[in-house]
Amino acid sequence: MSEKIEEIKSEALKQLEGIDNARDLESWRVHYLGKKSPLTQILRNLATLPIEERKAVGAAANRAKVLLEDSAGQKGQALREAQLAAQATEETADISLPGRSYPVGHRHPITQTLDEICQIFVSMGFQVVEGPDVEWDYYNFEALNIPAEHPARDTMSTSWVDTGKGERQQLLHTHTTAVTARTLESLEPPIRAVEPGKVYRYEASDATHVPMFHQIDGIAVDKGITMADLKGTLYEFSRRFFGEERKVRFRCDYFPFVEPGVEMAIECLACRGGGCRLCGNSGWIEILGAGMTHPQVLERAGIDPQVYGSFAFGIGIDRLPMLRYGIDDVRLFYSNDLRFLRQF
Repeated sequence: MSEKIEEIKSEALKQLEGIDNARDLESWRVHYLGKKSPLTQILRNLATLPIEERKAVGAAANRAKVLLEDSAGQKGQALREAQLAAQATEETADISLPGRSYPVGHRHPITQTLDEICQIFVSMGFQVVEGPDVEWDYYNFEALNIPAEHPARDTMSTSWVDTGKGERQQLLHTHTTAVTARTLESLEPPIRAVEPGKVYRYEASDATHVPMFHQIDGIAVDKGITMADLKGTLYEFSRRFFGEERKVRFRCDYFPFVEPGVEMAIECLACRGGGCRLCGNSGWIEILGAGMTHPQVLERAGIDPQVYGSFAFGIGIDRLPMLRYGIDDVRLFYSNDLRFLRQF
């Protein structure tokens, strides 16, 4: 039996030397090391041998099997190295060719718009102030002349935050004017600040409305401030952002935290005033509300309205790139469609 094991080992090693590809190596492995190989059959039949012969034959068969496994492993490694060497000689790289270009990300068009608007107002002497998205009822409503029974709350479609106490005290702020209330409370006059951020309204989406959008509010507090300062500031902003040829319209409007209040609208770029889906066939798109800050708002922040004048404004950011680029659906900004975003 030992002589038979030696014969199997010698024959296997001889055939292994002549193998030059992975397919033949696998066939060799199955034949000499598989479940039906001669060595495996010998090991399975050890129980039929006398006890004296069983130990010697088992040890010889195991040594032969380990030797063949090691030899097969070395042969496989040699074949892989030879294959890599052959590929290296066949495949060459021209290092003078330019590398592959990969798409490079950039800022979102809404972010670009926010940054540009902040830079415009900073150049006019304003500072940039930020506030929390989760706000107290006081700063979002009470401090801005909107008590609990005020009808203006019905138009805000507020998303309240459950604090677990059964009281509606915190919310996702419905306008960045809430940051204005904090700014008035924390800074001493003279004040000139803009407050960009996200705002949240519990409402359905359409071409001009989404549940989460962007605003930037502004506040100026100083002695001798008048409505002329407000109009001059907003005209200058419009001229720099939209260009001098764009028409601007002011109309009276109501906001609880200003008196008097106005709205400013820009001529629709898509239809040039003719009327379209984007502007609701009016030829104009309102982009901001503004006015002279209500004296009670100043008083709540500890500012004497008899000494200081103040104006405030709030701009809907998402509509500005729509006006500039003629986009007729605000939802495109939030669809994450790279074909759309790459245009900016």
